[in-house]
Amino acid sequence: MNTFNRRQFAKTAAFAVAAPFILPAHVWANAPSKRLNIGFIGMGKMADGHLGGFLGYDDVQVLAIAEVAKIRRDHGIERVHKAYAKQRESGAYKGCDGYNDFRQLLARKDIDAVVIGTPDHWHTIPAVLAAQAKKDIYCEKPLTVTVAEARAVVNAARVNNVVFQTGSQQRTEFGGKFRTAVELVRNGRLGKIKTVRVGVGGPSKPCDLPEQPVPEGIDWNLWLGPAPERPFNDVLCPKDVHKHFPQWRAYREYAGGGLSDMGAHHFDIAQWALGMDENGPVEILPPADPAAMSGLVFKYANGVEVIHGGPSGCTFEGTDGTLYVDRNKIESNPPSILTEPLGAKAFKLPDIGPSHKRNWLDCIKSRQKPVADVAIGASTSILCTLGNLGYQLRRPLKWDPKKEQFLNDAEANKLLSRPGRGEWKLA
Repeated sequence: MNTFNRRQFAKTAAFAVAAPFILPAHVWANAPSKRLNIGFIGMGKMADGHLGGFLGYDDVQVLAIAEVAKIRRDHGIERVHKAYAKQRESGAYKGCDGYNDFRQLLARKDIDAVVIGTPDHWHTIPAVLAAQAKKDIYCEKPLTVTVAEARAVVNAARVNNVVFQTGSQQRTEFGGKFRTAVELVRNGRLGKIKTVRVGVGGPSKPCDLPEQPVPEGIDWNLWLGPAPERPFNDVLCPKDVHKHFPQWRAYREYAGGGLSDMGAHHFDIAQWALGMDENGPVEILPPADPAAMSGLVFKYANGVEVIHGGPSGCTFEGTDGTLYVDRNKIESNPPSILTEPLGAKAFKLPDIGPSHKRNWLDCIKSRQKPVADVAIGASTSILCTLGNLGYQLRRPLKWDPKKEQFLNDAEANKLLSRPGRGEWKLA
């Protein structure tokens, strides 16, 4: 289950829009004066925000948008054309093309890299196909919905040598608060870490939304893709250009609830600080109350417990004090943990630039791994999936983070992958 069937991609090549050949992404780094050509897959609230960010870089140009809702596809194209109005007038920019099917975008030889901003259940297949097409990738978090999908995405990125950034921007932004917290924990300012409390929303639930008529201009079958067949509901796929976060995030078929949504940020910081990137827990212990939606414990081999619950953000509890960090606050007890500067020989995170997007673009040029490389994003995504499975099964689970399997639990292991639907299956 490590690669998507390449024939699914090859058979769509006929859809490719004719365009002059340019250097592919793996060669683009050798032409620093050249602008990077980007395509967008998905154009919801997050992707719309990313579009605005990338339009602000002078070494980038957006050439194409794929989106199953025509109203959002047209909105994205209009934004691009407005941003490049002067270049269009001079003939330096030919325009942004729109597609319903993302495979048409991937078949274009003039696209160097893609930004994937689809709902979570639609991250894996576009990411694998983009990697097979040798396109560098920025994909929203959480990276995948299942453990098998996470491994498939990492394998595809590595085999095809693409630069893959997961959208875990807390590693770069928010005034450096999270980076400060990681450095303090790694330097032993709190002593030996005993627990980390991660305050995020609850697990996902089965989708029970009522049927609505499918609006004109929305390809509902393609929106579902690998997810189980079910009737349309605009809670899942809004009919407009929306300013809110659609609640497909709440439902098991498409995402991992609040636990995976903000958990992909805060559990990421917890594992980063603990030095557990590309690693994971060995036990998942659900709360004793079968109705509880918080309180699940991830237990690591070194004895550290990461607890789902608490105030928003991460609270690190050690033998010598505590440290709390969120996007708008960082504080410690005692205060000296924060106020006393680190020594000259202290552990320091490498400088990775002013923003998450910029880090990705710079790494495309250097061909180095970005700060939230695909393997890191996969590890965090797997942790969130394990939490959801712990709440779903409501029994203690033992986990092998290297083999990525539960120990002596066939029922739980069956939930590590999903069958897909129609043509949308991992081979």
